Amino acid sequence: MAPGAVAMASVAAATTWRLVLLLLLLLSIAGLGAADGPRPPNILLLLMDDMGWGDLGVNGEPSRETPNLDRMAAEGTLFPNFYSANPLCSPSRAALLTGRLPIRSGFYTTNGRARNAYTPQEIVGGIPDDELLLPELLKGAGYVSKIVGKWHLGHRPQFHPLKHGFDEWFGSPNCHFGPYDNRARPNIPVYRDWEMVGRYYEEFPIDVKTGEANLTQVYLQEALDFIKRQQAAQRPFFLYWAIDATHAPVYASRPFLGTSQRGRYGDAVREIDDSVGKILGLLQTLRIAENTFVFFTSDNGAALISAPKQGGSNGPFLCGKQTTFEGGVREPAIAWWPGRIPAGQVSHQLGSVMDLFTTGLSLAGLAPPSDRAIDGLDLLPAVLQGRLTDRPIFYYRGDTLMAVTLGQYKAHFWTWTNSWEEFRQGVDFCPGQNVSGVTTHTQEEHTKLPLIFHLGRDPGERYPLSRTSCVVLLARGTLQR
Repeated sequence: MAPGAVAMASVAAATTWRLVLLLLLLLSIAGLGAADGPRPPNILLLLMDDMGWGDLGVNGEPSRETPNLDRMAAEGTLFPNFYSANPLCSPSRAALLTGRLPIRSGFYTTNGRARNAYTPQEIVGGIPDDELLLPELLKGAGYVSKIVGKWHLGHRPQFHPLKHGFDEWFGSPNCHFGPYDNRARPNIPVYRDWEMVGRYYEEFPIDVKTGEANLTQVYLQEALDFIKRQQAAQRPFFLYWAIDATHAPVYASRPFLGTSQRGRYGDAVREIDDSVGKILGLLQTLRIAENTFVFFTSDNGAALISAPKQGGSNGPFLCGKQTTFEGGVREPAIAWWPGRIPAGQVSHQLGSVMDLFTTGLSLAGLAPPSDRAIDGLDLLPAVLQGRLTDRPIFYYRGDTLMAVTLGQYKAHFWTWTNSWEEFRQGVDFCPGQNVSGVTTHTQEEHTKLPLIFHLGRDPGERYPLSRTSCVVLLARGTLQR
Protein backbone atom coordinates (compact mmCIF):
# COMPACT_ATOMS: atom_id res chain seq x y z
CA MET A 1 0.00 0.00 0.00
CA ALA A 2 1.31 3.49 -0.81
CA PRO A 3 2.48 5.58 2.16
CA GLY A 4 -0.30 8.16 1.54
CA ALA A 5 -2.95 5.48 1.60
CA VAL A 6 -1.58 4.06 4.86
CA ALA A 7 -1.71 7.49 6.47
CA MET A 8 -5.28 8.06 5.33
CA ALA A 9 -6.32 4.64 6.66
CA SER A 10 -4.76 5.45 10.06
CA VAL A 11 -6.58 8.79 10.24
CA ALA A 12 -9.87 7.11 9.30
CA ALA A 13 -9.38 4.42 11.94
CA ALA A 14 -8.57 7.01 14.61
CA THR A 15 -11.63 9.04 13.63
CA THR A 16 -13.81 5.95 13.79
CA TRP A 17 -12.58 5.10 17.31
CA ARG A 18 -13.21 8.70 18.45
CA LEU A 19 -16.76 8.48 17.13
CA VAL A 20 -17.26 5.11 18.88
CA LEU A 21 -15.90 6.47 22.17
CA LEU A 22 -18.05 9.60 21.89
CA LEU A 23 -21.12 7.47 21.17
CA LEU A 24 -20.36 5.22 24.17
CA LEU A 25 -19.92 8.28 26.37
CA LEU A 26 -23.24 9.74 25.23
CA LEU A 27 -24.99 6.42 25.77
CA SER A 28 -23.44 6.17 29.24
CA ILE A 29 -24.65 9.66 30.17
CA ALA A 30 -28.12 8.91 28.82
CA GLY A 31 -28.19 5.62 30.76
CA LEU A 32 -27.22 7.35 34.00
CA GLY A 33 -29.98 9.89 33.54
CA ALA A 34 -32.54 7.19 32.92
CA ALA A 35 -31.37 5.17 35.93
CA ASP A 36 -31.51 8.17 38.26
CA GLY A 37 -34.92 9.40 37.17
CA PRO A 38 -36.72 11.99 39.31
CA ARG A 39 -35.60 12.27 42.91
CA PRO A 40 -38.09 10.80 45.38
CA PRO A 41 -39.55 13.32 47.82
CA ASN A 42 -37.81 14.13 51.07
CA ILE A 43 -39.63 12.84 54.16
CA LEU A 44 -39.81 14.84 57.39
CA LEU A 45 -41.59 13.38 60.42
CA LEU A 46 -42.10 15.75 63.35
CA LEU A 47 -42.93 13.63 66.39
CA MET A 48 -43.77 15.42 69.61
CA ASP A 49 -43.61 13.93 73.11
CA ASP A 50 -46.78 13.82 75.26
CA MET A 51 -48.42 16.59 73.23
CA GLY A 52 -52.22 16.44 73.38
CA TRP A 53 -54.82 16.63 70.64
CA GLY A 54 -56.18 19.81 72.21
CA ASP A 55 -52.85 21.69 72.26
CA LEU A 56 -53.25 23.10 68.74
CA GLY A 57 -55.28 26.17 67.91
CA VAL A 58 -56.66 24.43 64.83
CA ASN A 59 -58.13 21.80 67.18
CA GLY A 60 -59.79 24.45 69.33
CA GLU A 61 -57.17 25.46 71.92
CA PRO A 62 -58.57 28.87 72.95
CA SER A 63 -55.32 30.80 73.43
CA ARG A 64 -54.37 30.22 69.77
CA GLU A 65 -50.64 30.05 70.43
CA THR A 66 -49.72 27.73 67.55
CA PRO A 67 -49.90 30.00 64.47
CA ASN A 68 -47.33 28.05 62.44
CA LEU A 69 -48.96 24.68 63.06
CA ASP A 70 -52.37 26.19 62.36
CA ARG A 71 -51.02 27.59 59.07
CA MET A 72 -49.49 24.19 58.29
CA ALA A 73 -52.96 22.67 58.65
CA ALA A 74 -54.50 25.41 56.50
CA GLU A 75 -51.95 24.69 53.78
CA GLY A 76 -52.25 20.90 54.05
CA THR A 77 -54.46 18.20 55.54
CA LEU A 78 -55.69 17.97 59.12
CA PHE A 79 -56.39 14.49 60.52
CA PRO A 80 -58.83 14.81 63.46
CA ASN A 81 -59.03 11.00 63.87
CA PHE A 82 -55.36 10.04 64.13
CA TYR A 83 -54.03 7.63 66.78
CA SER A 84 -50.87 6.48 68.45
CA ALA A 85 -50.25 2.74 68.48
CA ASN A 86 -49.89 2.71 72.26
CA PRO A 87 -50.56 5.20 75.08
CA LEU A 88 -46.88 5.28 76.07
CA CYS A 89 -43.73 6.66 74.42
CA SER A 90 -41.51 3.66 73.71
CA PRO A 91 -44.03 1.22 72.16
CA SER A 92 -45.55 4.01 70.09
CA ARG A 93 -42.14 4.92 68.61
CA ALA A 94 -41.40 1.28 67.83
CA ALA A 95 -44.71 1.08 65.98
CA LEU A 96 -44.03 4.24 63.97
CA LEU A 97 -40.64 3.05 62.71
CA THR A 98 -41.69 -0.57 62.01
CA GLY A 99 -45.28 -0.10 60.82
CA ARG A 100 -46.30 -2.83 63.26
CA LEU A 101 -48.29 -3.08 66.47
CA PRO A 102 -45.91 -2.93 69.45
CA ILE A 103 -46.96 -6.41 70.56
CA ARG A 104 -45.43 -7.79 67.34
CA SER A 105 -41.99 -6.32 68.11
CA GLY A 106 -42.05 -7.21 71.79
CA PHE A 107 -42.49 -3.70 73.14
CA TYR A 108 -44.69 -4.67 76.05
CA THR A 109 -44.16 -6.22 79.46
CA THR A 110 -45.60 -9.33 81.05
CA ASN A 111 -45.18 -8.46 84.73
CA GLY A 112 -48.90 -8.19 85.29
CA ARG A 113 -51.85 -8.00 82.96
CA ALA A 114 -52.16 -4.90 80.77
CA ARG A 115 -49.02 -3.21 82.01
CA ASN A 116 -47.33 -0.54 79.91
CA ALA A 117 -43.83 -0.92 78.48
CA TYR A 118 -40.95 1.52 78.31
CA THR A 119 -37.17 1.52 78.42
CA PRO A 120 -35.73 3.41 81.38
CA GLN A 121 -32.10 3.06 82.37
CA GLU A 122 -32.73 -0.14 84.32
CA ILE A 123 -34.20 -2.08 81.39
CA VAL A 124 -31.67 -3.64 79.04
CA GLY A 125 -34.03 -4.54 76.17
CA GLY A 126 -34.65 -2.70 72.93
CA ILE A 127 -35.68 -3.01 69.30
CA PRO A 128 -35.00 -6.56 68.03
CA ASP A 129 -32.44 -7.07 65.26
CA ASP A 130 -34.97 -8.77 63.02
CA GLU A 131 -37.28 -5.73 62.93
CA LEU A 132 -36.93 -3.65 59.75
CA LEU A 133 -37.09 0.08 60.47
CA LEU A 134 -38.11 2.77 58.01
CA PRO A 135 -34.64 4.37 57.57
CA GLU A 136 -33.09 0.96 56.88
CA LEU A 137 -35.56 0.31 54.07
CA LEU A 138 -35.29 3.84 52.66
CA LYS A 139 -31.62 3.21 51.91
CA GLY A 140 -32.89 1.12 48.99
CA ALA A 141 -34.11 4.35 47.37
CA GLY A 142 -30.94 6.33 48.15
CA TYR A 143 -32.16 8.20 51.23
CA VAL A 144 -29.89 9.68 53.89
CA SER A 145 -31.56 9.49 57.32
CA LYS A 146 -31.13 11.37 60.57
CA ILE A 147 -32.84 11.19 63.95
CA VAL A 148 -32.83 14.32 66.11
CA GLY A 149 -33.93 13.93 69.72
CA LYS A 150 -35.37 10.99 71.62
CA TRP A 151 -34.73 7.43 70.39
CA HIS A 152 -36.28 5.38 73.24
CA LEU A 153 -35.88 1.98 71.58
CA GLY A 154 -33.05 0.75 73.78
CA HIS A 155 -29.84 2.27 75.13
CA ARG A 156 -27.36 -0.61 74.80
CA PRO A 157 -24.94 -0.60 71.81
CA GLN A 158 -26.84 -3.20 69.80
CA PHE A 159 -29.94 -0.99 69.84
CA HIS A 160 -28.16 2.18 68.65
CA PRO A 161 -30.06 4.08 65.88
CA LEU A 162 -27.06 3.83 63.53
CA LYS A 163 -27.32 0.03 63.75
CA HIS A 164 -30.93 0.25 62.61
CA GLY A 165 -30.72 2.32 59.45
CA PHE A 166 -30.07 5.88 60.55
CA ASP A 167 -26.96 7.57 59.14
CA GLU A 168 -26.83 10.34 61.76
CA TRP A 169 -28.12 10.93 65.27
CA PHE A 170 -28.09 13.83 67.64
CA GLY A 171 -30.05 13.21 70.80
CA SER A 172 -30.56 10.79 73.63
CA PRO A 173 -31.60 7.16 74.06
CA ASN A 174 -34.15 8.27 76.64
CA CYS A 175 -36.15 11.25 77.83
CA HIS A 176 -34.58 14.08 79.86
CA PHE A 177 -35.46 12.54 83.22
CA GLY A 178 -33.39 13.75 86.16
CA PRO A 179 -31.29 15.23 87.48
CA TYR A 180 -29.64 12.22 89.14
CA ASP A 181 -26.81 12.07 91.65
CA ASN A 182 -24.35 10.34 89.27
CA ARG A 183 -23.60 7.78 91.97
CA ALA A 184 -26.49 5.36 92.24
CA ARG A 185 -27.72 6.50 88.80
CA PRO A 186 -26.00 8.69 86.18
CA ASN A 187 -27.61 11.50 84.25
CA ILE A 188 -28.87 10.44 80.84
CA PRO A 189 -26.33 10.82 78.01
CA VAL A 190 -26.60 12.81 74.78
CA TYR A 191 -24.98 11.46 71.62
CA ARG A 192 -23.72 12.69 68.29
CA ASP A 193 -23.68 9.53 66.22
CA TRP A 194 -21.56 7.05 68.23
CA GLU A 195 -19.90 9.62 70.48
CA MET A 196 -21.34 10.67 73.82
CA VAL A 197 -21.07 14.47 73.81
CA GLY A 198 -22.51 15.16 77.24
CA ARG A 199 -25.37 14.52 79.63
CA TYR A 200 -28.65 16.19 80.44
CA TYR A 201 -28.36 18.63 83.36
CA GLU A 202 -24.58 18.83 82.85
CA GLU A 203 -23.24 19.76 79.39
CA PHE A 204 -26.89 20.20 78.34
CA PRO A 205 -28.37 22.09 81.30
CA ILE A 206 -32.04 22.06 82.24
CA ASP A 207 -33.12 24.26 85.12
CA VAL A 208 -35.94 22.27 86.72
CA LYS A 209 -36.93 25.21 88.91
CA THR A 210 -37.34 27.79 86.13
CA GLY A 211 -37.82 25.44 83.16
CA GLU A 212 -35.07 27.10 81.17
CA ALA A 213 -33.20 24.92 78.67
CA ASN A 214 -31.85 25.58 75.20
CA LEU A 215 -32.44 22.05 73.91
CA THR A 216 -35.24 22.86 71.45
CA GLN A 217 -32.99 25.45 69.82
CA VAL A 218 -30.16 22.92 69.61
CA TYR A 219 -32.49 20.35 68.06
CA LEU A 220 -33.84 22.98 65.64
CA GLN A 221 -30.34 23.86 64.44
CA GLU A 222 -29.53 20.17 63.94
CA ALA A 223 -32.58 19.86 61.69
CA LEU A 224 -31.82 23.00 59.69
CA ASP A 225 -28.18 22.05 59.15
CA PHE A 226 -29.09 18.53 58.01
CA ILE A 227 -31.66 19.82 55.50
CA LYS A 228 -29.14 22.31 54.06
CA ARG A 229 -26.43 19.68 53.70
CA GLN A 230 -28.66 17.17 51.95
CA GLN A 231 -30.04 19.80 49.59
CA ALA A 232 -26.52 20.92 48.70
CA ALA A 233 -25.58 17.30 47.98
CA GLN A 234 -28.83 16.76 46.02
CA ARG A 235 -29.73 13.68 48.05
CA PRO A 236 -33.22 12.66 49.19
CA PHE A 237 -33.45 12.68 52.97
CA PHE A 238 -35.50 11.31 55.83
CA LEU A 239 -35.47 13.48 58.94
CA TYR A 240 -37.08 12.14 62.11
CA TRP A 241 -37.36 15.15 64.44
CA ALA A 242 -38.37 13.58 67.77
CA ILE A 243 -37.95 16.29 70.39
CA ASP A 244 -39.17 16.03 73.99
CA ALA A 245 -39.77 19.56 75.32
CA THR A 246 -43.43 18.83 76.17
CA HIS A 247 -42.58 15.79 78.29
CA ALA A 248 -42.37 16.61 82.00
CA PRO A 249 -40.27 18.27 83.25
CA VAL A 250 -41.19 20.62 80.40
CA TYR A 251 -38.67 23.22 79.26
CA ALA A 252 -38.26 26.20 76.95
CA SER A 253 -35.46 28.59 76.06
CA ARG A 254 -35.28 32.02 77.67
CA PRO A 255 -36.99 34.00 74.85
CA PHE A 256 -40.10 31.82 75.24
CA LEU A 257 -40.31 31.46 79.02
CA GLY A 258 -43.26 33.34 80.46
CA THR A 259 -44.76 34.16 77.04
CA SER A 260 -47.72 31.76 77.08
CA GLN A 261 -51.13 32.10 78.68
CA ARG A 262 -50.82 28.37 79.51
CA GLY A 263 -47.78 28.52 81.78
CA ARG A 264 -44.52 26.65 81.25
CA TYR A 265 -46.11 23.90 79.17
CA GLY A 266 -47.51 26.55 76.85
CA ASP A 267 -44.05 28.14 76.62
CA ALA A 268 -42.69 24.81 75.36
CA VAL A 269 -45.50 24.49 72.82
CA ARG A 270 -44.89 28.04 71.57
CA GLU A 271 -41.21 27.30 71.03
CA ILE A 272 -42.03 24.09 69.18
CA ASP A 273 -44.50 25.97 66.99
CA ASP A 274 -41.87 28.61 66.22
CA SER A 275 -39.36 25.87 65.36
CA VAL A 276 -41.79 24.15 63.00
CA GLY A 277 -42.32 27.50 61.29
CA LYS A 278 -38.57 27.89 60.80
CA ILE A 279 -38.22 24.36 59.38
CA LEU A 280 -41.06 24.85 56.89
CA GLY A 281 -39.68 28.29 56.04
CA LEU A 282 -36.27 26.80 55.21
CA LEU A 283 -37.86 24.23 52.91
CA GLN A 284 -39.55 27.08 51.06
CA THR A 285 -36.38 29.20 50.94
CA LEU A 286 -34.42 26.29 49.48
CA ARG A 287 -37.28 25.69 47.00
CA ILE A 288 -37.70 22.08 48.06
CA ALA A 289 -41.06 22.40 49.84
CA GLU A 290 -42.85 20.92 46.83
CA ASN A 291 -40.55 17.90 47.00
CA THR A 292 -40.84 17.36 50.76
CA PHE A 293 -43.59 15.46 52.57
CA VAL A 294 -43.95 16.71 56.15
CA PHE A 295 -46.08 15.09 58.87
CA PHE A 296 -46.62 16.43 62.39
CA THR A 297 -48.00 14.32 65.25
CA SER A 298 -47.35 13.09 68.81
CA ASP A 299 -46.38 9.76 70.36
CA ASN A 300 -49.33 9.59 72.80
CA GLY A 301 -51.83 11.81 74.53
CA ALA A 302 -51.03 14.55 77.02
CA ALA A 303 -49.89 13.36 80.45
CA LEU A 304 -52.68 14.66 82.67
CA ILE A 305 -50.80 13.48 85.77
CA SER A 306 -48.49 16.45 85.06
CA ALA A 307 -51.23 18.97 84.21
CA PRO A 308 -51.91 21.80 84.28
CA LYS A 309 -48.43 23.29 84.72
CA GLN A 310 -46.44 20.43 83.18
CA GLY A 311 -49.02 18.75 80.96
CA GLY A 312 -51.12 19.53 77.92
CA SER A 313 -54.72 19.28 76.78
CA ASN A 314 -56.54 16.34 75.23
CA GLY A 315 -59.45 18.52 74.20
CA PRO A 316 -62.86 16.87 74.69
CA PHE A 317 -61.43 13.39 75.10
CA LEU A 318 -61.40 11.18 78.18
CA CYS A 319 -58.28 10.71 80.33
CA GLY A 320 -54.70 10.90 79.08
CA LYS A 321 -51.37 9.20 78.57
CA GLN A 322 -51.08 5.58 79.74
CA THR A 323 -54.80 4.88 79.17
CA THR A 324 -56.57 3.55 76.10
CA PHE A 325 -59.37 6.07 76.37
CA GLU A 326 -59.37 8.64 73.57
CA GLY A 327 -57.31 11.17 75.51
CA GLY A 328 -54.46 8.68 75.78
CA VAL A 329 -54.27 7.73 72.13
CA ARG A 330 -55.85 10.34 69.85
CA GLU A 331 -53.18 12.69 68.50
CA PRO A 332 -52.84 16.00 66.70
CA ALA A 333 -51.89 15.23 63.09
CA ILE A 334 -51.13 17.36 60.03
CA ALA A 335 -49.77 16.43 56.58
CA TRP A 336 -48.09 19.17 54.49
CA TRP A 337 -46.78 18.90 50.93
CA PRO A 338 -47.27 22.13 48.92
CA GLY A 339 -48.29 21.58 45.32
CA ARG A 340 -49.25 17.97 45.97
CA ILE A 341 -51.60 17.96 48.97
CA PRO A 342 -54.50 20.36 48.36
CA ALA A 343 -54.68 23.13 50.95
CA GLY A 344 -57.36 23.29 53.60
CA GLN A 345 -58.33 19.62 53.64
CA VAL A 346 -59.75 17.74 56.61
CA SER A 347 -59.44 13.96 56.25
CA HIS A 348 -61.66 11.71 58.33
CA GLN A 349 -59.48 8.71 57.58
CA LEU A 350 -58.82 6.69 60.73
CA GLY A 351 -55.05 7.04 60.90
CA SER A 352 -52.23 5.65 63.04
CA VAL A 353 -48.57 6.45 63.60
CA MET A 354 -47.91 3.03 62.03
CA ASP A 355 -49.18 4.49 58.76
CA LEU A 356 -46.16 6.79 58.57
CA PHE A 357 -43.96 3.72 57.95
CA THR A 358 -46.05 2.49 55.02
CA THR A 359 -46.61 5.99 53.66
CA GLY A 360 -42.87 6.71 53.81
CA LEU A 361 -42.13 3.59 51.77
CA SER A 362 -44.82 4.52 49.27
CA LEU A 363 -43.32 8.00 48.85
CA ALA A 364 -39.94 6.39 48.11
CA GLY A 365 -41.46 3.99 45.57
CA LEU A 366 -40.79 0.99 47.80
CA ALA A 367 -43.08 -1.89 48.77
CA PRO A 368 -43.51 -2.89 52.43
CA PRO A 369 -41.70 -6.08 53.51
CA SER A 370 -43.67 -9.17 52.48
CA ASP A 371 -42.21 -11.52 55.09
CA ARG A 372 -44.09 -10.08 58.07
CA ALA A 373 -47.41 -8.55 59.07
CA ILE A 374 -47.51 -4.79 58.44
CA ASP A 375 -50.28 -2.92 60.24
CA GLY A 376 -49.67 0.53 58.77
CA LEU A 377 -51.81 1.93 55.96
CA ASP A 378 -50.61 4.06 53.04
CA LEU A 379 -52.11 7.52 53.68
CA LEU A 380 -51.35 8.91 50.21
CA PRO A 381 -54.75 7.94 48.72
CA ALA A 382 -56.41 9.81 51.59
CA VAL A 383 -54.33 12.99 51.29
CA LEU A 384 -53.90 13.11 47.51
CA GLN A 385 -57.25 11.75 46.33
CA GLY A 386 -59.55 12.04 49.34
CA ARG A 387 -60.07 8.28 49.31
CA LEU A 388 -60.95 6.73 52.68
CA THR A 389 -60.15 3.16 53.70
CA ASP A 390 -62.16 1.21 56.26
CA ARG A 391 -59.85 -0.17 58.92
CA PRO A 392 -59.93 -0.96 62.64
CA ILE A 393 -57.78 0.75 65.24
CA PHE A 394 -56.57 -1.58 68.02
CA TYR A 395 -55.64 -0.29 71.47
CA TYR A 396 -53.23 -2.31 73.60
CA ARG A 397 -51.83 -1.85 77.07
CA GLY A 398 -49.00 -4.27 77.47
CA ASP A 399 -50.06 -7.59 75.94
CA THR A 400 -53.78 -7.00 76.41
CA LEU A 401 -56.17 -5.83 73.71
CA MET A 402 -58.12 -3.21 75.63
CA ALA A 403 -60.36 -1.73 72.91
CA VAL A 404 -60.98 -1.40 69.18
CA THR A 405 -62.48 1.34 67.00
CA LEU A 406 -64.24 0.72 63.70
CA GLY A 407 -65.93 3.61 61.98
CA GLN A 408 -67.44 5.79 64.68
CA TYR A 409 -67.89 2.99 67.20
CA LYS A 410 -65.41 2.05 69.89
CA ALA A 411 -65.67 -1.12 71.97
CA HIS A 412 -63.83 -1.52 75.29
CA PHE A 413 -63.02 -5.10 76.26
CA TRP A 414 -61.18 -4.00 79.40
CA THR A 415 -61.27 -0.71 81.31
CA TRP A 416 -58.57 0.56 83.63
CA THR A 417 -56.96 3.87 84.44
CA ASN A 418 -54.46 3.15 87.22
CA SER A 419 -54.46 1.25 90.49
CA TRP A 420 -56.25 2.33 93.64
CA GLU A 421 -52.88 2.37 95.37
CA GLU A 422 -51.47 4.94 92.92
CA PHE A 423 -54.71 6.90 92.88
CA ARG A 424 -54.72 7.24 96.68
CA GLN A 425 -51.15 8.55 96.46
CA GLY A 426 -52.36 11.36 94.18
CA VAL A 427 -51.53 9.81 90.79
CA ASP A 428 -54.59 10.42 88.62
CA PHE A 429 -54.63 9.63 84.88
CA CYS A 430 -58.10 11.20 84.50
CA PRO A 431 -58.25 14.25 86.79
CA GLY A 432 -61.78 15.63 87.11
CA GLN A 433 -63.12 13.08 84.64
CA ASN A 434 -64.50 10.23 86.73
CA VAL A 435 -67.06 8.23 84.72
CA SER A 436 -68.75 5.55 86.81
CA GLY A 437 -68.05 2.04 85.51
CA VAL A 438 -65.67 3.37 82.86
CA THR A 439 -62.64 5.06 84.47
CA THR A 440 -62.03 2.12 86.78
CA HIS A 441 -59.10 1.66 89.16
CA THR A 442 -59.22 -2.10 88.89
CA GLN A 443 -58.91 -3.96 85.60
CA GLU A 444 -62.52 -4.61 84.69
CA GLU A 445 -63.33 -7.19 82.04
CA HIS A 446 -66.03 -6.53 79.42
CA THR A 447 -65.10 -9.20 76.87
CA LYS A 448 -68.54 -10.84 76.96
CA LEU A 449 -70.41 -7.55 76.74
CA PRO A 450 -68.08 -4.74 75.61
CA LEU A 451 -68.70 -1.14 76.56
CA ILE A 452 -69.53 0.51 73.23
CA PHE A 453 -69.42 4.25 72.53
CA HIS A 454 -70.39 6.26 69.45
CA LEU A 455 -67.41 8.60 69.13
CA GLY A 456 -69.23 10.92 66.75
CA ARG A 457 -71.94 11.69 69.28
CA ASP A 458 -69.94 10.99 72.42
CA PRO A 459 -66.24 11.72 71.84
CA GLY A 460 -65.66 11.92 75.59
CA GLU A 461 -66.72 8.26 76.12
CA ARG A 462 -69.11 9.13 78.90
CA TYR A 463 -72.29 7.35 77.80
CA PRO A 464 -71.95 3.67 76.84
CA LEU A 465 -74.63 2.45 74.47
CA SER A 466 -77.26 0.33 76.16
CA ARG A 467 -77.60 -3.37 75.39
CA THR A 468 -80.90 -2.61 73.63
CA SER A 469 -79.27 0.04 71.43
CA CYS A 470 -76.50 -2.37 70.46
CA VAL A 471 -79.00 -5.10 69.54
CA VAL A 472 -80.96 -2.64 67.37
CA LEU A 473 -77.79 -1.40 65.67
CA LEU A 474 -76.62 -4.94 65.00
CA ALA A 475 -79.99 -5.80 63.51
CA ARG A 476 -79.73 -2.78 61.21
CA GLY A 477 -76.16 -3.64 60.31
CA THR A 478 -74.95 -0.16 61.29
CA LEU A 479 -72.69 -1.19 64.17
CA GLN A 480 -70.07 -2.36 61.69
CA ARG A 481 -69.81 1.09 60.09
